[in-house]
Amino acid sequence: MLELTMTEHQLVSRLVDALRELPDVHADVVRGELSGGRSDRGLDAAVDLHVAGKSLAVLVEAKKAVYPRDVRQVIWQIRDASRAWAGNHPGEVVSMIAAESISPGAKELLKSEGVGYYDSGGSLYLPAPGIYLYIDKPPPKTLVKSIRSLFSGRRAQVLHALLVHRQTWFGVTELAQFAQVSPATTSQVLTELERFDWLEARGQGPSKERHLREPAALLDAWVKQVKADRAPALRRYYVPATKPGTLPVQVAAALEGRGVEYAISHEAAAQRLAPFLSSVSQVRLRLLSGQGTDSALSDLGARLVNEGANLAVIETKSAGELLFRERLDGLWLASPIQIYLDLIRGEGRSKEMAEHFRKERIGF
Repeated sequence: MLELTMTEHQLVSRLVDALRELPDVHADVVRGELSGGRSDRGLDAAVDLHVAGKSLAVLVEAKKAVYPRDVRQVIWQIRDASRAWAGNHPGEVVSMIAAESISPGAKELLKSEGVGYYDSGGSLYLPAPGIYLYIDKPPPKTLVKSIRSLFSGRRAQVLHALLVHRQTWFGVTELAQFAQVSPATTSQVLTELERFDWLEARGQGPSKERHLREPAALLDAWVKQVKADRAPALRRYYVPATKPGTLPVQVAAALEGRGVEYAISHEAAAQRLAPFLSSVSQVRLRLLSGQGTDSALSDLGARLVNEGANLAVIETKSAGELLFRERLDGLWLASPIQIYLDLIRGEGRSKEMAEHFRKERIGF
């Protein structure tokens, strides 16, 4: 969850400072209860703005965090306040939201409605007749941290379950069982996803159920996070006297013979589910490391190498990273969602293969 500490007063003050830093811009707060109270018309401040000889009033609503789910209600409130202001004050008026964090989806919605915004990361958007101010900066650390935590660890298992069973309506307890996490963690993730307006809900109280209405948006956001994160460490091996076509079967037999849980991913898995390349020379897989793993690799005659590897191992931290694997032709393959995310991180033609795989196998 986001930890939001900035007050409305601080947000408005930083907004005014950001405006003043722009060339040929003058800004002053002319109205607002900036000591923690609320004005009589629901506004936190009105800013008298002068840009290159043009003047207008910027009516500011300060919020802690803004997500797509919040935007429609906030726009209705601020426009109602703007009409009331315009009825008593001459001149141009523009509405604006100032928040510690505003999600990318919320920013797009605000733009489409012609409502300005400012966040604590320094991003600024202000559309008005004859005036257009736009500064795009990285999101504030609070939002970055919150999104990163959503797509990692046990929380990611909940996302994985929703994407794999995207047509299913889930109660919290049922979804927690599918994702192998606690109901508390599941509930927290669902609350976050509702803020992004990616879920549909029905029922109330203990019988309330959710359904993933926007699987593509969720997967796109996960891809964005994967690209920003550091790729997991690989241990690279060379298995001698092995043809590429038979290597997956030999590796699987050795691992299963030693009782090691694994899931083949990347190109070797994608090729079996949605063929794209003429051949795949390397097998990459996730597994739970332990004594059995070392014995299986020894059975294969695998040796650690820096180059020329035909087997790469990603050691998982928990069995949750092997969730939703599928059995096909005697092999355990990672789930299509995991395969796709792994391809996104890959080298060479793996990104092309990722696009093909998403279209042909995932379908959204």
